[in-house]
Amino acid sequence: MIEDQASTLRRASNKQVKVVAVTGGKGGVGKTSLTLNTAIAAAKLGKKVMVLDADLGLANIDVMLGLRIERNLSHVLNGDCTLDEILVTGPYGVKIAPATSGAKSMTELTRHEHAGLIRAFGELRTPIDMLIIDTAAGISDMVVSFSRAAQNVVMVVCDEPTSLTDAYALIKILNREHGVFKFKVVANMVRSEREGHELFSKLSKVTTRFLDVALELTAIVPFDENVRKAVRKQTAIVEAFPSSPASKAITQLAEKMYDWPIPDQAGGHLEFFIENLVSMQE
Repeated sequence: MIEDQASTLRRASNKQVKVVAVTGGKGGVGKTSLTLNTAIAAAKLGKKVMVLDADLGLANIDVMLGLRIERNLSHVLNGDCTLDEILVTGPYGVKIAPATSGAKSMTELTRHEHAGLIRAFGELRTPIDMLIIDTAAGISDMVVSFSRAAQNVVMVVCDEPTSLTDAYALIKILNREHGVFKFKVVANMVRSEREGHELFSKLSKVTTRFLDVALELTAIVPFDENVRKAVRKQTAIVEAFPSSPASKAITQLAEKMYDWPIPDQAGGHLEFFIENLVSMQE
């Protein structure tokens, strides 16, 4: 059944969409805020962006923006509605596919739900240039699945020993078990640019020693009190405080992200992201 759905997608869809998974291993590194603000920054630049809240156990992107959600990804998986029908519009036209608290992880979905997920993305009518996935915290199978299936993996770290340890653990799993070799690193909530480079150096040294991977320091986002203020206002810092240090760094990240090339292969198409995602569960 899944193979039939995949074949249908290959014939019917040819969407060139950049797919980026934002992850970090450890919770509390600012991953969700970074995802949301980067998406809005990209939309401010004129891009058509969709955010997939892939934290199926503890969805919170809608809460961060104060959005009212009536239906979510679980309704799509159950066949109650289409992906287009659950999308809500955030600042600057960003489309958000909300998850729901208490949903099953990807590894527990039935074959019918797998097929429904493939079909949902294959039938997506909303035009987008970029899909940014906010994964859950930790190194669960669900996190690995989304990260493995994306074209680009953004690893968010902060100045905490457990952040680097968990980031390394996730990189190790993705590399050794799933053949992911390239990772973009964002040093988040750092007190100085030097601290950001030091964080990257620590992670890079251990990965270079034990793994066959290529790490790139993509952005250094400074600690900024305005982030907390924006969260309290249920808005994005790039919208509420566009001139703040963190906003400027995130905007630069969005500009870089959009310039990342789309692979000239099947993986460059949106439907193949979903095929990759569910293929490991078959």
